[in-house]
Amino acid sequence: MKPFSVKDISIFSKALLFFGLLIVQSMPLYMNFSFPMEFWIKQSLMYVLWIAVFYLTYKIIVPTLLFQGKNGFFIIAICVLLLSVLYISNAFNTLLDLDAILRKHFKISKKDNMHSALISNLSEIIITLLMVGASTVISVAKKLQAETQVRQNLEKEKITSELSFLKSQINPHFFFNILNSIYALAGTENQPAREAIYTLSHMMRYVLYDTKNNLTTLSKEIGFVADYLKLMELRITDKVQVIFEKPTNIKDVTVAPMLFLPFIENAYKHGISGIYPSYIYIGIEQSEKLLQIEVRNSIFENQTISKEEGNGIGLINTRRRLDLIYPGKYELVTNEDTLQMEYTVILKLQIS
Repeated sequence: MKPFSVKDISIFSKALLFFGLLIVQSMPLYMNFSFPMEFWIKQSLMYVLWIAVFYLTYKIIVPTLLFQGKNGFFIIAICVLLLSVLYISNAFNTLLDLDAILRKHFKISKKDNMHSALISNLSEIIITLLMVGASTVISVAKKLQAETQVRQNLEKEKITSELSFLKSQINPHFFFNILNSIYALAGTENQPAREAIYTLSHMMRYVLYDTKNNLTTLSKEIGFVADYLKLMELRITDKVQVIFEKPTNIKDVTVAPMLFLPFIENAYKHGISGIYPSYIYIGIEQSEKLLQIEVRNSIFENQTISKEEGNGIGLINTRRRLDLIYPGKYELVTNEDTLQMEYTVILKLQIS
């Protein structure tokens, strides 16, 4: 269901207010005695006058005085408006000769009629203040909602531009490494090179088309990881063991694209050796409300992952993306175990 806009709320509030005013003006209809025609003419004129008071306050007084910080002039304008309503009301009474007609119609004395006039003036002041107050509240609420909407739109545009910038930083680095590997392979065996180029083209299609809305499905993201691992086999020797575990039955939720890649790239950067046996473990688990990826890789003597390296551009950008896309809905833990000679990254995402 589409949420109510600022304009919708404003229209609904005005309609409700004017309908309520109409009910108040029509209340004499439900009394046990009738009123002369001149009385209803004045009621109709006062109804129009109060609507004019509302729009005068809403369109002119509040924007030009209250919103400009001229609070003293705003109060003076409201007082002038009250006096003007009383003056116009008395002018209606004079034009319609309403006082004399009501005395004759209800057979009341002049003294009683003056008492009724005071009550009438008091009720008119109260209704005028209600109209002024309602128009001020609606005008202020509309302004606040409009400002909030502008801030949200600016924040959304900022997030979109930042995500595009972050992706542009991550993607070229990845393709640069892979293309170097394919280039080195192309001069040896053509069949592996063709397979590698096909896999890379499949990945490029995913990056360029499937992620253009900054969202993808979990199954496609896992497929992208599998393609990446297949290409990385071109760079490693038999001394490197790569284990990739994924869910057998994937619930296809939407996730941010290429979110897992920096962790895996980091593992290949620090976790493999052409001399010593090494390993990389990548495990993706999914429950009803939680998605977890765990990446573990071996580290070597005299090779510790410094804080600067462990939080390099890929991981810094990924953490920034997580802050933007999953605020308060993720947990990212990194750990370097020098006893087990292992580096671990665990990302937990709340999913729906």
